[in-house]
Amino acid sequence: QVQLTESGGGTVQAGGSLKLSCTANARTFVGYNMGWFRQAPGKARQYIGAISWNGDDTEYIDSVKGRFTMSRDNAKNTVYLQMNSLTPEDTAVYYCAASGVYTKESRAYMYWGPGTQVTVSS
Repeated sequence: QVQLTESGGGTVQAGGSLKLSCTANARTFVGYNMGWFRQAPGKARQYIGAISWNGDDTEYIDSVKGRFTMSRDNAKNTVYLQMNSLTPEDTAVYYCAASGVYTKESRAYMYWGPGTQVTVSS
């Protein structure tokens, strides 16, 4: 069982930055590909991107490409989401999730964190 905990959310003005962290409680973390998702009020959960188990591969949806960067430190069982040039449209609860495959399909992610709120004010 892998337990994930996100941190680093908060309120920031448009144009600002935040760095989210997602820490796992398991040493098997290194074997998991990690995804980031978000859910805005009244909207469906949205896939943001993924990072492979060794960090060699990343992918992003078009709306965050060039603004968001994923990285991971397997020695610390942690994956990061650096978010720059934030806009009010980025306001959402952000979730990290772990999967045995490198995929955008949320159904493939077996373990999820509780989420952290990101609010971007205009």
